[in-house]
Parts: sequence; structure tokens; C-alpha cells
Amino acid sequence: EGVVTEEEVNNLIAERVRRYEEALKNAKRKVAEEPPQSHAQVEEIDGSDVIATGISAETIKSIAHKIAVVPEGFHVNPKMVGQLARRAKMGEGSAPLDWAFAEAVAFGSLVLEGSRVRLSGQDSGRGTFSQRHAVLYDTQTGNSWAPLAELRSESSPDARFDVYDSSLSEEGVLGFEYGYSVIAKDALIMWEAQFGDFGNGAQTIIDQYIAASEDKWKQTSRLVLLLPHGYEGQGPEHSSARLERYLQLCAENNLQVCYPTTPAQYFHLLRRQVRPGMERPLVVMTPKSLLRLPAASSSIDDLVTGGFQPLIDDAEITNPDAVTKIVFCSGKVYYDLAEARKKSENRSFAIVRLEQFYPFPMRSIRETLAKYPNAKQLVWAQEEPQNMGGWTFVQDRLENLLPGCERPQYVGRSASACPATGSYSIHQKEQADLISAALSV
Repeated sequence: EGVVTEEEVNNLIAERVRRYEEALKNAKRKVAEEPPQSHAQVEEIDGSDVIATGISAETIKSIAHKIAVVPEGFHVNPKMVGQLARRAKMGEGSAPLDWAFAEAVAFGSLVLEGSRVRLSGQDSGRGTFSQRHAVLYDTQTGNSWAPLAELRSESSPDARFDVYDSSLSEEGVLGFEYGYSVIAKDALIMWEAQFGDFGNGAQTIIDQYIAASEDKWKQTSRLVLLLPHGYEGQGPEHSSARLERYLQLCAENNLQVCYPTTPAQYFHLLRRQVRPGMERPLVVMTPKSLLRLPAASSSIDDLVTGGFQPLIDDAEITNPDAVTKIVFCSGKVYYDLAEARKKSENRSFAIVRLEQFYPFPMRSIRETLAKYPNAKQLVWAQEEPQNMGGWTFVQDRLENLLPGCERPQYVGRSASACPATGSYSIHQKEQADLISAALSV
């Protein structure tokens, strides 16, 4: 077609071959200088440390005002008026803090401190469960307004909040965000699946890059995967974020896998991610029904003090000596267990929440178990089927930690080829049965 000449094509091929030959020669020289060694075993860190990530009440109030007060002349949807009013009350401390508020304050505070915050996903602006509303639309003009995007840092003018409703092409979008995170090393870069199992469509990126890139290429990333997870009877396609898959990928301190149970925990987890020493991807099992569950709320003080806790002990136990059984769990099932115990008034068992699977907080677990000298039974309770969820990951790690109890006992759904039943009534019965089994004496 006359686009290039034969000589130009031959020159291109010759140059490419020359580069390959040069790379091979350099590799051989390096091997000669440094004889290859076997792959050294990396000592895995203990995940028990708590990093202080609190902010001032004044900052919380300032961000709350920003996300609660619309600009003059902006025609907000009437359905949003009540939600904006609740945001204002949360900022004043007169209403419990929900997940969306804690998240917005985490985003806003990081921007004010000089970090870029970027979130993408199919419905990220509104939130899949209509909880976020990071972007509002004028009902008369159609113009958008993202309040957090107007925040600016005095120390870093490039810091800003961006949120994008990306296409439902998980592999392409997550691949882009991973590449973005590799370059923007100190930013909080997040990809949110509409439901956790939408990560299935991006499995190639997760396996080939996110989990293995530091081992392959010494390339670090702080990328965050937000994966809605929880068994609410929505069927096999919208229940599980496949926690077990991410746990199977964990080795050599390559990932963080967390399942927070309160807004404050989520707040501190997001803020922790930009801290020095946290240069590894973070996988978060995020909530669905807990987004609006009154029991799953936090206070202003919870955001002002402390940090993300990898393990949460049972605050309801007043007499540790009376505890004969310890029930370990993670995520949403905790609230079902706590509600059932409240009705029974039985305090012979403690409910301990594992908020971080990896790095595994072994030191905190040993310290917590030591508080219950008369406990002789250790149970792991989960919503997921036995071949899924956290059981296969924690089983060996919990062995021989409790005197007189060599192996932990599993309580949950039977092993299954499918993540969840398609029948809501069967789901309810399964859930009731596992809660009863976990708390039976």
C-alpha cells in the first residue's frame, strides 16, 4: 500500500532483534556475576498493630457542612432533603454516624491533608445501594455537583476528590485503575464493584497484577477494591464477593484483606491506606444491609480517636471468667449473633470479630484468648458455605491457641458448588440454623 518501504520494515525488525539480543546478553552477564539463588521465604508480618488515624471533631463538622449544604440556586431532588439533613446532624454529633457519612469524611479529610482520592465503578457517584450520593444533580438544569470535589489542600494544590461512573467492563476499568495506582503511589485509588462478585470479570487483573506484581516486578500499589459482600437472601449472584479467592492469593505480605463491621472501622481503614508502610493493595468486603442497620453505626468520638482494629473483642462481656466458649466471626454475621445472644441473655460465650484476615493478627488473637481462662471451646462461625468464606484460611491458624481445645469447630452452611441459595425462605432457615448452632451450649 506504500505506507512503508521494505527497507524500513527490515530495519524495524533488525532493531527489535538487536534489543532482544542485548537484553539476553545483559541477563547472562548478571547471572554470571550473581549466581541465582532459590526463592527465599519471606517472613510474614503480624497484622495486629493499630495505626492512629483519627481527625479532629472540627474537621468532621466542616466536611459535614460541605456535604450537607447545597449551593445557592441549586435545585436538589426533594428525596435528598432528608438525607442532607441527617448528614448535618451526624456532623454535629446529634445522630449516629452511618457508613456513607464515615466514608465521605474519610475522603474529605484525606484531600484536606494533601492526598488525591479517586473512586471509580459502575454506580460510584450515587452508590449501588443509594447510600453515597457523592454527586448530586440539579433537577431543573441537569448540572452535577460533587461537594467533596470542591475541597482543597493548602499544602498540596493537586490533591482532590474524583469520582467516576465507569462502564461495566471490570477487567478494563480495574486494569486502568491498577496502572493509575502504580504511578500515583501516594494517592487513595479505589475501584468499587457494583456487587462483590462483579470482581469475577476482572480476575485476570487481580491474579496477574494486583496480587503478584510486587513479587514479579517489585512494583507496589495502594489500590483498594471495594467489594459489597453479605448474605441477605439475594441469591447466588449477589451474595458473595468470593472472600476465599482473595485469601488464597495472600502470601509474602502482598495484600491486605479486611472485613470491617462498623463505619468507624471503615473510616480508619481508608485513612490508614495512605500511611507510610501500607504500600500494598487492599481488598475490602464492604456492606450492603449494614449500610442502614442502626446497630452498625458509630459516633464522632470513634472517628476522632484510635485507628483500624484488626480484631475486636467482645465489649458485652463483664465477667471473662464465666466465658466457656469463644465464637470467632467476621463481618455481617456478627450482628445476627449479637442479636440472638441479646435475646437469650446467655453470657457464657464471647463473640470476637476478625476484622483483618491478612496480614493475620496472631498476636492480638493470643492476647484476646488469654482474657478468657475458662474457655474450652473455640468456634468459627460464618455465613458462607464451608468451602468458601474465611474458614479454610483461619482453620489452621486457630489450631492449638486455646488450652484444652486443639481444633476450632466450624459452624456455617454446608459445602456448596454455588455461593448461595436462590430461595429467600431457605436462606432465612439456613441463617437461623447457623446462628443457633454457633450459640448453643
